Amino acid sequence: MPKTANSPALLCITRHGETDWNQQGILQGWTDVTLNQLGRKQARAMAAAFNDAGFAAIWSSPLLRARETAEIIAPLIRLPFPKFHDGLMERNFGIFQGIPKAELAELNPVELQLILKRNPAGHFTDGETMDEFADRILDALVDIGAANHGKKVLVIAHGWVMDVITRHVNGLPRSAILNMKRKNGESLWVSVDQDIIALAPEH
Repeated sequence: MPKTANSPALLCITRHGETDWNQQGILQGWTDVTLNQLGRKQARAMAAAFNDAGFAAIWSSPLLRARETAEIIAPLIRLPFPKFHDGLMERNFGIFQGIPKAELAELNPVELQLILKRNPAGHFTDGETMDEFADRILDALVDIGAANHGKKVLVIAHGWVMDVITRHVNGLPRSAILNMKRKNGESLWVSVDQDIIALAPEH
């Protein structure tokens, strides 16, 4: 059945390329960190993989690592310059952003264990609560879906962002520990129909 202006948007949520902080296990949050050499190579590989996917547009988190990934991919698959949505930003980890794990192990070993397990219930002083974070992510997807009825859109985002979406489309509570971590360049397809965000098959 052909897609129409009233059809759901299909969003391919994809994690940005690697940064040095990813490699070192440092929480980036809202800190701007550039892609490293491997991350740029990963972005080019994503473009090759997505070349025939039929995307109409690219949307991205405005944080540099996502922005750079999107800006590498767009011309390679002949798409306009990416659009950016603040709602796609990674979780704000407050005072824990930029602290190496070895240092955090001394400062706050309990919080470090929550971070290592990607436990969404962790409390990040001066950062976002889980509900604040999840609400803005899901609102951003609804916004992007509303602007792209019947279209396929590539969305470049972050690991904890993808965790929020994974829980939502699988009907899990926001507090659920997933025991998984999305790799740089890994994707998750969802459909967005008004305010309904659902798991979609890969295309």
